[in-house]
Amino acid sequence: MVEKHIRSIFLEYPEVIYGFTDIAYSAYAGAYQSALVFAVPYGELLTIETYTEEKFEKGIQDAKKVVEKIGAQLIQVLDEYQVKYDIPPVAQSNEADLEAPFSFKFAAVNAGLGWIGKNDVVITEKYGPRVRLSAILINEQFEYGNKILMSNCPENCKKCVEICSYHALHGVQWNIDAFRSEIIDYRLCNEKRSIYLKTHGRKNACGLCMAVCPFGT
Repeated sequence: MVEKHIRSIFLEYPEVIYGFTDIAYSAYAGAYQSALVFAVPYGELLTIETYTEEKFEKGIQDAKKVVEKIGAQLIQVLDEYQVKYDIPPVAQSNEADLEAPFSFKFAAVNAGLGWIGKNDVVITEKYGPRVRLSAILINEQFEYGNKILMSNCPENCKKCVEICSYHALHGVQWNIDAFRSEIIDYRLCNEKRSIYLKTHGRKNACGLCMAVCPFGT
């Protein structure tokens, strides 16, 4: 019944992509059986022709509001059914390892929402990489999505790699066993984006590698 109720929530948000996955691979596996992962499209789906950093940041924040609204509804349902759950943090808690306790991206590919592109971002068929991910760990079994094992990016497409201002992308084609460090110099990316903190009080949204992606345009 709880799964049916959860799915009914997403009927109110037809633009949102979602799915369930088991988390046997995760450090959370001892406490929770599954993860619900969902991808909310950015407020404005920018292309490279319409991109500005400010517009991209606004799109992210617009999607965040929808994520929070859906999250509140999901929590209400899970509390109603007295199901144990946890909402893992969206990002790393420190700047040392730059690794979140639970990877939304890895959960997304395991749930069948998309694959990891050469820009180290989840690529969906419908929106490309222009989505904000969220996840809830739930101690319940569900009907799981089909795990995606390989990238669907064309081998010869290097648009995201070539447009990266920091030259942080290695142009490597992802598969389920790939390491993040093979695809992106994530420390360099974070270091360059963090320069923005001095003037804007936040990191540079820097979505060029997402805006240029041909998927979802």
